[in-house]
Amino acid sequence: MSATPNVNGQVIGQAHYATRAVLERYLARTGTTFHQSVALNVAADSGTGVDRGHLVSRMTGSLKTDDATALATIAELTGAALVEAVPGDECRIRLTDAGRELHRSIRTEVGEITARLYDGFEPDELAVAGRLLTVLTARANAELADA
Repeated sequence: MSATPNVNGQVIGQAHYATRAVLERYLARTGTTFHQSVALNVAADSGTGVDRGHLVSRMTGSLKTDDATALATIAELTGAALVEAVPGDECRIRLTDAGRELHRSIRTEVGEITARLYDGFEPDELAVAGRLLTVLTARANAELADA
């Protein structure tokens, strides 16, 4: 029996890629990419619409991607009629009815995946892990900002 390793970048990365692969297996069945699901989340959380620049900023900041990739993702969602410009304000984007339905489906599945994968962990264990990962993310983002 091998000992449980201490948390480090490799352990965090393996957990990230394994859980993301579970999500992407579901997303593939919906014809949605991971980047598109992130953009749908931001748009859904905004309610009446999100500023295009803010959406790009959220995507580049959280996904560590470039503006061109974020803009291409928004164009894909627009082309698929999942998001649209807010009438009278072309700088704002909102979900269409089809986008809301897809987002609802993804959120439901994410909830089910989360319940399965996090089953058996105590709330205090999840709180410690959440704090650790939040601090690590903030430190890494600070280093990236200094570069």
